[in-house]
Amino acid sequence: MALSVKNKIWYGTIFLFLLLLLTGGAGIYYTATLKSESKAVLKDNYESLLYCYIMQRQLDSIDINYNQSIRQFEGALEKQEGNITEPGEDIATHELRQLFDKLRTGDSTKQNTKEIQNDIHRILYLNMNAIHNKNTKAEATAERALTIIITLAAIVFLIAFTFSINFPSIVTNPIRQLSEAIKEITNKNYRHRVRIDNKDEFGSLADAFNNMAQRLEYFESSSLNKLMFEKSRAEAVINSLKDASIGIDKNNIILFANFQALQLLGLKSPEIVGKSVEELSKTNDLFRFLINNETPAPFKIVVENRENYFIREVIEVAQGEGNSKVIVLRNITSFKELDVAKTNFIATISHELKTPLAASDFSLKLLEDERVGKLSEEQRELIQNLKQDNQRVLKILSELLNMSQVETGRIQLDVQAVNPYLVIDNAIETVAASARGKNIEIKKAVDVDLPLVLADAEKSTWVLNNFLTNAIKYSVEGSAINVSIKQDKGIVVFAVEDKGPGIAAEYLPRLFERYFQVPGSKAKGTGLGLAISKDFIEAQKGKIWVESEIGKGSVFSFSLPVQEI
Repeated sequence: MALSVKNKIWYGTIFLFLLLLLTGGAGIYYTATLKSESKAVLKDNYESLLYCYIMQRQLDSIDINYNQSIRQFEGALEKQEGNITEPGEDIATHELRQLFDKLRTGDSTKQNTKEIQNDIHRILYLNMNAIHNKNTKAEATAERALTIIITLAAIVFLIAFTFSINFPSIVTNPIRQLSEAIKEITNKNYRHRVRIDNKDEFGSLADAFNNMAQRLEYFESSSLNKLMFEKSRAEAVINSLKDASIGIDKNNIILFANFQALQLLGLKSPEIVGKSVEELSKTNDLFRFLINNETPAPFKIVVENRENYFIREVIEVAQGEGNSKVIVLRNITSFKELDVAKTNFIATISHELKTPLAASDFSLKLLEDERVGKLSEEQRELIQNLKQDNQRVLKILSELLNMSQVETGRIQLDVQAVNPYLVIDNAIETVAASARGKNIEIKKAVDVDLPLVLADAEKSTWVLNNFLTNAIKYSVEGSAINVSIKQDKGIVVFAVEDKGPGIAAEYLPRLFERYFQVPGSKAKGTGLGLAISKDFIEAQKGKIWVESEIGKGSVFSFSLPVQEI
């Protein structure tokens, strides 16, 4: 049965613990043995030597103090009789007792004293010889213990060293092989395999890894051609687009740029694909402009010494949690040229038509003069209708001329400090006759002490007049129109409020577009008045807007900057 990595580590740890326990146990055993033997020497033999020393000393001083010497000699002899440990020591001690009894009873002859000394010496010899033997034995035991301990330590060291060198490889080698295999897979080398013969956790992990690599290899081999085909087809589609297109992913990395975009940027594909937006913006001015410019206005790019006009369009594409985007540059040069031609044509025709219309208007005035001849009522009515038609055509031509000025960028402004009260009074005076014709009352609501505004008085009056004309046109007879002026944070706001039918919310954003007319409106016009008004006001650094709701009328407003003191 194959051992798991966990069991291998556990058994290895137990093995090292047993070696440590064996070495420590041997050391403790021999240390305890030496301690016991040295204690026996101290207790048995050294005490006997001490007793013999006392008895010898008391025997030498018996003539000086007999009673004390006899008493101390007998005390040491009794202790010696209780500490007999060596063979033959009991016989010598018994004989010493007999000789001492003779001495104590009065036999103090030299013969008796000499025999006592001989027995003391014999006891000393026996104990000293025992000490020597025990010391020799202890030395032998110590040498044997040292040899065994050194041998065990050497064996344990060799085993532990071998274990420390080889055992970690059981864990590290499979991990190293798996790490190398993961790097190979990261580098798309799906043919790489891990060879681990062990049937443990690493073996199972290697089998799972090899299965994964096999499936990835199969997937790559089966999908690579398809992916390459799809990539080639996508590149062909992108390059076939007539509009310059640049793809950017959610991490601001450039994915593609078709041939038209590369031509405009003056770059080759390797110089842009895979680069970050920030990196390319630092080196390419046109790309930086395309990234930072968010206005929908057309812009000009010179290509091959020819001016081309483009509009920028950004298409958002969902990508996971973020959004990628495609920047499309639509070439509107042909439309721009047509627009310029149209504008020049309108300006030319308008200018040429104004002269004969003015002449016919003068001729109509002459016909009305009684010095030329009296006219009948029917003739006067026809002349009046002709004059109205002339005025209407002249107004249309005036608007067309203003529009051509706007489109060609040749708006001529005379910006100066203007009294806002004069603007509103002149505009109301111009439309007063039309308002009376429909019995409409024009009410003024103006703040006092209004500051001067920086504006072109004529064009600002024209805008307010256009607002009032439209209000009169769409208001019912007998209603009222409110005209107001108020100051608000560095600007002066002009507003015209009517009680007409109102405008649906979906049409409000398009009211200031050229030629736009609200569907279903009964009063028809050119659709240019509000567009021209917007261009006039914005050219004066002002703003224009409208608020309206069906059935509740409309409020048209514009603001002009206050003159700084």
